[in-house]
Amino acid sequence: MPADIFWTSAFLDFEPSGFEVGVRFWADVTGYALSPRRGDSAEFATLVPPAGDDFLRVQRLRDGPSRRHLDLHVPDPGAAARVAVDLGAAISVESPHGYVVLTSPGGFTFCFVSHRASARPEPARWGEHISLVDQLCLDVRAADADAETQFWSELTGWPPTTSSISTLFPLVRPPGMPLRLMVQAVGDDRFPATAHLDLAGTDRSAETERHQVLGAAVQHVADKFTVLHDPAGAVYCITDRDPVTVW
Repeated sequence: MPADIFWTSAFLDFEPSGFEVGVRFWADVTGYALSPRRGDSAEFATLVPPAGDDFLRVQRLRDGPSRRHLDLHVPDPGAAARVAVDLGAAISVESPHGYVVLTSPGGFTFCFVSHRASARPEPARWGEHISLVDQLCLDVRAADADAETQFWSELTGWPPTTSSISTLFPLVRPPGMPLRLMVQAVGDDRFPATAHLDLAGTDRSAETERHQVLGAAVQHVADKFTVLHDPAGAVYCITDRDPVTVW
């Protein structure tokens, strides 16, 4: 049986020198407010949408490079962790605060947490177009792509579907879930797997220009998506997927 997942959220983890500029960029790009900071060193905050429940959070790391990690919201993190371990995950931390940190078979860090959320935010409007962060793409070496896709499909209960791009393996998320998950087979030998955020938008050119004004840099323009770097150096994409229908 899959874990009983009722919400997904992404953590934008920044190395210390990139934290302030990275947080401000993502608040501006999404149009979300920054919550009061929390944690022993004020290292955590939430990006709060104007309506609906939050699904993007930020963290200032003590050391190491910037990264992204996934939180899966479940009624019982311990029980969900046991399901994940049976499917090939490894537990890194069982916190006394109730969350569990794990790594997938491909080495990607994710957490089971229990705080409630249910209302997916609407896309933000920017003049004549709209956009929304709505996908976490797991970047894995090609040799691990099939196994990693199977792991996430079995863990979530979300069936895999096809893509017109042969290296992409999206999962079909339930209605109302804020983040779709997708596995991407990359052309290098990275391990552990990494992840990046994707935005869906109705005008990729206009959305890209908006991001550039806010400090992003374009890395590559493809037929259906544009790859950018945020001001803190993290890769992300703007796609042609419809932010309302989510496909």
